[in-house]
Amino acid sequence: MDIEVSAEAKDKRLNRLVAVTVVILSVVMGLGNIKDGNIVQNMAQAKADSVDRWGEYQATRTKLHIAETARGEMVVLAATPGAKAAASVAIVRLDGEIAKYRAEAPALAKQAQGFADRYDALNVHDDQFDASDAALSTAISVAAVAALAESFPLLVAGWVFGAFGLFMGLCGFAGWAFHPDVLSTFLG
Repeated sequence: MDIEVSAEAKDKRLNRLVAVTVVILSVVMGLGNIKDGNIVQNMAQAKADSVDRWGEYQATRTKLHIAETARGEMVVLAATPGAKAAASVAIVRLDGEIAKYRAEAPALAKQAQGFADRYDALNVHDDQFDASDAALSTAISVAAVAALAESFPLLVAGWVFGAFGLFMGLCGFAGWAFHPDVLSTFLG
């Protein structure tokens, strides 16, 4: 009879540890998923802004090329008697457009690159939350198996996965630059 009571007490202790582990890791995973969702939305916006700016940059460069070509044609027309006055007016107008496009292009390229850099920075944190989610899910699964198998060493293995998941989640929330490159490369 004493042996059965001890076995029941041991099972309850292990089950309590599993239950606490699952609750803590589930709460952390839920909070991480909310933050990760917000990061993904910001990544989508940064990518859209980057694509828009690169489109504007390309359009500006195309307009610059057209204006430079038209200016060259006007220079030829200016040599023609009777067309000199109209061509001279067109050349002045085209010179203004060319100067405007030359000034706009670098600023647009810089903005586009800034949005691309923002996307890359956000992607690091997205990867952190993805790694956290994977590790925490694995930890919860291992903890569940530990309860079924009544194995404390399996629960410890779950805690190891959970610790890595908590660390990655903390990196994401704190904005730390730690990036699981090997994991991302393997899974990416």
